[in-house]
Amino acid sequence: MKAVDVFVKWLDDYLNFEKTPSKGIFWLDTMKYLCHRFKNPQNYYTTVHVAGSKGKGSVCRMIACILEEAGFKTGLYSSPHITDFRERICTPSGFFEESIYEEAIREMVPRIESIIPGTLPGNRPITWFELVTLYSFIVLKNAHVDYGVYEVGLGGRLDSTNIISPKVCCITPIELEHTEFLGDTLEKIAYEKAGIIKHNTPVVIAKQQNESVNQVFKDKCKEVGAPYYFVDDFIKNLDFKYVNNCMEVSFESHLFARPIKTRLNMIGDVQAQNAAMAAIAVKELYPMITEDIIEKGLSKAELPGRFERMEHLSSYPSLPLLVLDGAHTVNSIRHTISTMEKLYNGKKINLLFACAADKDVEDMALLCKDKFNKIFITKPGIVKASNIEKACNAFKKAGIPFTSSEDYSHFILNAVKQSEDDNAILLVTGSFYLISEVKKALCIWK
Repeated sequence: MKAVDVFVKWLDDYLNFEKTPSKGIFWLDTMKYLCHRFKNPQNYYTTVHVAGSKGKGSVCRMIACILEEAGFKTGLYSSPHITDFRERICTPSGFFEESIYEEAIREMVPRIESIIPGTLPGNRPITWFELVTLYSFIVLKNAHVDYGVYEVGLGGRLDSTNIISPKVCCITPIELEHTEFLGDTLEKIAYEKAGIIKHNTPVVIAKQQNESVNQVFKDKCKEVGAPYYFVDDFIKNLDFKYVNNCMEVSFESHLFARPIKTRLNMIGDVQAQNAAMAAIAVKELYPMITEDIIEKGLSKAELPGRFERMEHLSSYPSLPLLVLDGAHTVNSIRHTISTMEKLYNGKKINLLFACAADKDVEDMALLCKDKFNKIFITKPGIVKASNIEKACNAFKKAGIPFTSSEDYSHFILNAVKQSEDDNAILLVTGSFYLISEVKKALCIWK
């Protein structure tokens, strides 16, 4: 067993919000305590911080790829992982050398285990995500990266990543999500996301649903003296089209010497906006970067489970295409379905769907009406709390035929086999945890 696998088992002894959501477990004093104990490894390299409801993982990957293309050694911290824990802490083009992960484990585990519980701030337990974030700081320090690009886990203000001192921040579109933890309005959620904005630190902000959300960010920036860039104010003539399973994107700005024109492997209407945001952020971070490097970096960006397309599966050779997309909010499901329609108009498409218990499955179901040949509903595995009865009731209420089963392992294979028999593309969406289970069931470790 690899050292990282042993480390992951060791982490399981700590409170994991991803598996067991719980109120009142967000604070920063524990992270400050832990990082001080390890001589603040997060300060050994330049950081970029990205928050938001949707697209932050894609923006992180794009920024990291551009920086790597520019010749900088770059680390990336994002979540969740799909099949390999190291996906959370890696380079834009792959994993670090195994010795880097092992060295960080040897440095970290004994010093964590030697902590006397009563000495922790507030006498509170250390959480899983705090330890993983600390581990990422140590890995990137030991790898001697020039840049570390950090995706916020949840919210922003009290997220474990929010002890870094970034050179630039990004905030992607805000949606109603995790309302029991972040607030029940877009403005309250925006306030939590705005918590990553630091004194005199430039912030790049995506187009939001309404002006009141923009105002939350403007107020925070003015409060701390942070210059801000609303993407829509700096980008013009943003255009994209689908060509040969890729997306050609172009946009202009006075920030660039010429229009940016590139081809993205990460496709979907929203990815054009993400690319523009990433380009602005890197230009602010490194003004001397050329348009060529930005274009090449964007073209290399890929991310597991974000409209990931797989053909020619050995066990199902007649399956036309498998599309894996971790969309799990109403807007992201809408974008995914829209992209499927644009790319595969007129082709038969089946849907395998599962979501976590706290998702707005009623509105998600309405988006699926009259869109699919067959629909299969199941659970997103056992890691994340789910409610398949709620999901089935939502599809029934919407008048949408479907089949369902709680036996997700068997049902995944059934959905794939039926799609092969139907000569139909199979879209898998609703949860990153479902994507993970599909890859396990089909032995896909890409």
